[in-house]
Amino acid sequence: MSRKRGDTAWFFWATLVLWSVSIAYEVTVNRRMELSPVVAGFSFFQSANWTFRTVFSRDPLFVNTAVSLLHSSVISLSVLLILANQWMFNGLSKMLEHNQLFGGTWLGAYAALCFSCGYFAYDQMDMLRYRLYSGWFPSILAHHLVLLICFTLALYRHVTINYLILTLVCELHSIFLHIRKLRRMAGVRDAKNSIVKVEWMLNWASFLATRLICHILITYKLIIDASKFGKGIELPLALFGMAGMNLLNVSLGLDLFKAYKKEKIQ
Repeated sequence: MSRKRGDTAWFFWATLVLWSVSIAYEVTVNRRMELSPVVAGFSFFQSANWTFRTVFSRDPLFVNTAVSLLHSSVISLSVLLILANQWMFNGLSKMLEHNQLFGGTWLGAYAALCFSCGYFAYDQMDMLRYRLYSGWFPSILAHHLVLLICFTLALYRHVTINYLILTLVCELHSIFLHIRKLRRMAGVRDAKNSIVKVEWMLNWASFLATRLICHILITYKLIIDASKFGKGIELPLALFGMAGMNLLNVSLGLDLFKAYKKEKIQ
């Protein structure tokens, strides 16, 4: 098992190195400076990692979770501001037009997607470095790899940027996932605690609204607009990515329910 785990780690390390070389080539050789927020995102979250490690704790899991909470908070706020701005000036119907979602780029959307892409590269490296995963082919590493591929292709081709911003609404739910993890690390596990009850309410509400329902609606939108896509890889890749996300959401929902039941009887 340990040998298989090592082989898997080398695979994800190799894909991360290839991704890094690709980004570096585009920024330095092709002078695509619009991709510089990817580098900024990676550097920002790695710096946050060093800061948390120095100031609060050297526990790799605590530091990784704290940085993940920071990412979820920053990206959630960014996405909500982007969507609110578009809603105010263009209205919901125009926002959801195919041309807007596929070929348009809302104000701040490209930079936000780049910044988040940099985070996922950082997080992949951090989990590989400290082995913060389990299993011979960890779903979390596969999830990050798929996101890096989808995000990077979209950024290179300047397509589906707004679709991907909509998928990042789920980071609002991730805030409560990370808070719960940190709360349990701190030893607060009493289900009768008022703070814990409120946290679970927000956890379930945000899971249903921003992850389950939102991703199903995005998938539905892709299907009904399928004829408006060209013959490129964008539609198959988008449908494949959303299918994977919806499956992960179902799995996450089941895990949440098990965790909720377990916490109730403790």
